[in-house]
Amino acid sequence: MFILDEPYVSDFLAATVAASDRPSLATPMATARLAGTDATLLDSAAFADAARTPGTRIYANSENSIGWIAENLADTDLPRMIATFKDKVAFRQLVSPLFPDYRFCELCVADLNPATLPLPAPFIIKPAVGFFSLGVHVVESAEAWPQVVSAIRSEVESAASFYPEQVLGLDRFIAEEVIEGEEFAVDAYFSATGEARVIGIMGHLFAGADDVSDRVYYTTPEIIAKWREPFAAFLSEMGRMANLRDFPVHAEFRVDAAGRIAPIEVNPMRFGGWCAADMAKHAWGINPYLCYLEDTQPDWDRILEEHAGEATGLVIADFPGTIDRTRIESVDYDAYLARFSAPLELRPTDYCRQPVFAFLFTRVPANDLSELHEVLHADLTCYLQMRP
Repeated sequence: MFILDEPYVSDFLAATVAASDRPSLATPMATARLAGTDATLLDSAAFADAARTPGTRIYANSENSIGWIAENLADTDLPRMIATFKDKVAFRQLVSPLFPDYRFCELCVADLNPATLPLPAPFIIKPAVGFFSLGVHVVESAEAWPQVVSAIRSEVESAASFYPEQVLGLDRFIAEEVIEGEEFAVDAYFSATGEARVIGIMGHLFAGADDVSDRVYYTTPEIIAKWREPFAAFLSEMGRMANLRDFPVHAEFRVDAAGRIAPIEVNPMRFGGWCAADMAKHAWGINPYLCYLEDTQPDWDRILEEHAGEATGLVIADFPGTIDRTRIESVDYDAYLARFSAPLELRPTDYCRQPVFAFLFTRVPANDLSELHEVLHADLTCYLQMRP
């Protein structure tokens, strides 16, 4: 079953839903995106009744659905599983037995004191319930803390206008020590027996030590081959601790130089946000949504052999939140697309509502990621045409 909601449903996901015999909740987004198809749309009562059938799996493309689930499926185990991971403080408490020396603390926005550090620097501070790197800051020193406090208060005020409270908790933050190492984003689901099955892994590139943006991700056969089994084992252990069944997640990990895996966060009920999970289609030719709903796993040995030497990138064309989006007249998408040698799909976004003007899937050689590194450091505001 599907719950489609704002902010974005890709053509690929919509086509998957339309071709499926599984019903969707009749949200405004589903009604609009599935118009003219044979998709089955159910009202809240009918969908909730169907969802209570044992073994039923639900895929939600957006965490905007969390409020509906809490209200309509309170008598199921879904709200508990969601809460375990949606709240980053609860998540840290869950995995603390695996990392007993890891330092973190919970803070209220009203209690942020420019004169007092919550943890020794360096540390990261972010919303306890957050999304899309909003409100996330690396605090490198005590001297930087007052400026971060000011920035957080400004961002909280701005974010309240375009994300519901269930997606971005605006009152609580978590401060946690910096996890060093290479970062990965993992799409996976838990089987009926609690086994974690990985269906996608992306490396996360950063422009520097203080970069917390989500601009560039990429995947290669080498990444999948090296990390699929270790990440699956880690998630399976975490799933046993949280008693997860028939449940999709988007997890973020860091791996240090010694190969030790540390979880950053786990996002419930979905794979990569804004349909970034479609990377699996572009990179490997598989449908991640059907893998979860049909309880299947990709034939990785065959797939990785077929795609040897390839890398697939996902570029999120963000721009500073300080830009007045009401002054953006247009975006030169042709010029932006021209900077890539082998683009696969460009997805323009509503830049008047979000600090992003496009998502792009592109192909590059696995032994030459220079094109991705170039856009990682680029000032993408050059593609914005602004009104006076």
